[in-house]
Amino acid sequence: MQLWSDRRLRLSLTGLGAQCLLALLAVGAFSVNTGNNLLYLVFSLMLGLFLVSGVLSRRALQGLRIVSLEEGNLFARVRGGLRLRLQDRGREHGRGRIRGLELHLTLEDGQVEPGFLGRTTSGGETLVVLQARAGHRGWTKAHRLELRTRFPFGLVEKARFIDLDQDLLILPHPRTPPAPPAGWRGEGHRTVTQEGTSSPEGARPWRAGDPPGRVHWKRTAQRSQLWVRTFHEERPQGLHLRLDLAAWAPGRPFERELERLSGAVLQARLQKREVSLELQGALETREVRGHAPCWRALALAQAEGSGDPPAPENLR
Repeated sequence: MQLWSDRRLRLSLTGLGAQCLLALLAVGAFSVNTGNNLLYLVFSLMLGLFLVSGVLSRRALQGLRIVSLEEGNLFARVRGGLRLRLQDRGREHGRGRIRGLELHLTLEDGQVEPGFLGRTTSGGETLVVLQARAGHRGWTKAHRLELRTRFPFGLVEKARFIDLDQDLLILPHPRTPPAPPAGWRGEGHRTVTQEGTSSPEGARPWRAGDPPGRVHWKRTAQRSQLWVRTFHEERPQGLHLRLDLAAWAPGRPFERELERLSGAVLQARLQKREVSLELQGALETREVRGHAPCWRALALAQAEGSGDPPAPENLR
């Protein structure tokens, strides 16, 4: 049952509230007909319960301001977190306030699970993580945030609307890349020689903190002072990806290629390897480095060709 509605505020009765309202009207009618002072007292208490519920729930909606809405790494067709930061104005140096709010975010071409804000902190800023699932990569828009509360008695539900109109970037779905065939040049591994423990490289004078097991006894005997062995090994420095935009036409094959590259970036991140992406367009070629910049570049990539996709062995 909706009592009134406008653009920013909605007040409605819950099922329990409707039952209490009917009981309130019944008690009021009996008190008027009988003139019983006890019924008048019960009627007053029930009416006061409604008024307290309305006032406290309205106060729970007031004083909140959106500080930021951060998408983090939100992939298409995968549930991810949206970090919503709220600030309780006027409570920076006071005690926190009980809120009991349900947070409902409207996302274009996507679904967001409701979140809950129990109370605001005394510091004035609170973080709420909303679980979202977007349908496609690229830019999408968060239209509106709805704050609902039935605090404190569940009789009346108040809702407040906050317009956002904020753009969020959805990353390509991280499809698990297949094992590359022999001679495939779409990915390349870069290695660098770093100090490690695989094979001896040389010797140097002993320094504080060197383990005794690395002492080079022959060099120590020759120099009459402690020398230790140094080692080196080859570790993977990173993964290099290439995408020729002019060789792809818009469509599902191009989207699958973006998803495959997004999965390769995710694997590199899980393996704690660096990654770089080279985008070859008709007008320019640019290279980005890092996991997040590569994902964002893939999310914004547009096919520039018009023919069939190239064979895997011709990908660069």
